[in-house]
Amino acid sequence: MIQMQQIKLPVTHTREDLETKISDILKIPKEQILSYRIARQSLDARKKQNIHYVYTIEANTARDKKVVNRVHKDSVRYLEDRPYQFPAPGKKKLSVPPVIAGSGPAGLFCAYMLSKAGYAPVVIERGKSMKRRKEDVRRFWKEGVLDTESNVQFGEGGAGTFSDGKLNTLVKDTSGRSRKVLEIFAAHGAPDSICYEAKPHIGTDLLETVIPAIRQEIISMGGTFLFESCLTDLKISHGKLKGLEINHSTWMDAQVLTLAIGHSARDTFQMLLEHGIPMEAKAFAVGLRVEHLQEMISRAQHKEAFFLLPPASYKLTARGLCGRGVYSFCMCPGGYVVNASSEEKRLAINGMSFHNRDGSNANSAIIVSVTPKDFKEEGPLSGVAYQRRLEETAFQMADGAIPQQLYGDFVQKKISSSYGEVSSAVFGKAQPAPLHKLFEGELYESFLCGMERFAEKIPGFDSSSAVLSGVESRTSSPVRIRRNAEFQSEAFEGIYPCGEGAGYAGGIMSAAMDGIKAAEAIASCYMP
Repeated sequence: MIQMQQIKLPVTHTREDLETKISDILKIPKEQILSYRIARQSLDARKKQNIHYVYTIEANTARDKKVVNRVHKDSVRYLEDRPYQFPAPGKKKLSVPPVIAGSGPAGLFCAYMLSKAGYAPVVIERGKSMKRRKEDVRRFWKEGVLDTESNVQFGEGGAGTFSDGKLNTLVKDTSGRSRKVLEIFAAHGAPDSICYEAKPHIGTDLLETVIPAIRQEIISMGGTFLFESCLTDLKISHGKLKGLEINHSTWMDAQVLTLAIGHSARDTFQMLLEHGIPMEAKAFAVGLRVEHLQEMISRAQHKEAFFLLPPASYKLTARGLCGRGVYSFCMCPGGYVVNASSEEKRLAINGMSFHNRDGSNANSAIIVSVTPKDFKEEGPLSGVAYQRRLEETAFQMADGAIPQQLYGDFVQKKISSSYGEVSSAVFGKAQPAPLHKLFEGELYESFLCGMERFAEKIPGFDSSSAVLSGVESRTSSPVRIRRNAEFQSEAFEGIYPCGEGAGYAGGIMSAAMDGIKAAEAIASCYMP
């Protein structure tokens, strides 16, 4: 296989232009190129007067090595194709199928890989299947009726289902897990372009069909799904897992349990702590979601080329008061602010986009880092208590609706009376509230500092008419469930913490990849 890097083409180029460029670089006629695929496509918008696409292409010819030697360019090289390899099975016997708690990205991809290798896993999910979950979420947004077991946080697909469906990750991966995740998504209904785009995304509307399609294949390979089945207790003997309880009523034998429980399974964290599962509080970040007009963001990022390109995104970082990190998180082009609550009398929000990202607003969480030093309580669940206090305050501010405030009023510490240039695109009821009272001292000042710094990069970012919504409290897990080199709990054999809830991932891709790592660890130890 031949790999070609740094192929630059204007934003108006066609597929034929790309093929001509490949032919010219390899110095061979098009008909001698047996096949090619786009390995990566990114948009270079650093120079606003010269915005262009940059490609990495992998091609096959009848004489790859000879072609590369003749071209003699550093950007063209011969590459051995090394596809992802799942490990050979281990020696230990399984008396019962492995159990996976949670059907978010970590649990789903752990189940997929184990099913494909013949382990017939059982997935238990406290929430409902996608179709029924969608109905509960829509009813909550419209009527305010919260189902604490079926919502934006809990149910098939996990919290990432009601998000932008971003598939980019900062995790360095030389094993091929990242590409394997993208290929599995694409094979089940996601666009093929996610396999090469620099910033791939699926969108909530497509995830609603892709996730059940993956589930159906897992079932066809021998896996089982039990919805509305919450992990409520464990049976541990002599340092080994022996069984687990579902819904406080039904016990089942268990030898292997993957904990892919997600970052909002607070009751499960408490149960695990009571059993002595080693865990610790960890740093995360909290803040507010900020809405701007998408056209303003696109014009700032792409200048006069904005109408030729998809809605623009951004990624911003700054240093706030006392060195606190301030950064944009889960940026949703053409997106919506959504009520993502999962507990009564507590309110949390998130951002969401559909695949086409064709909403009028861009939104992103602007968040400030917090550490266990900021939590009043001590212990592994001190971060959970901190989140809950913020969410209780946010709930009280607007009587259960999403509290909102214009940025200009947030600075002046007064309640907003109406929207300005930007009208909020929101799923769930919203009303004006004094969000400036949510954070005090360093957090408030750091947020203001971040907004001012970001306006230096995107003019108008700190516009007085930008709409703030709160509270963005569940950016990542406040807990880390400690595991050893074999991916098992440091204290108990047979328990495999993984994914975002266990503190080892942040987003769909990294969680899915961690789920695959857990599957590999189980397979390396046990026979199917």
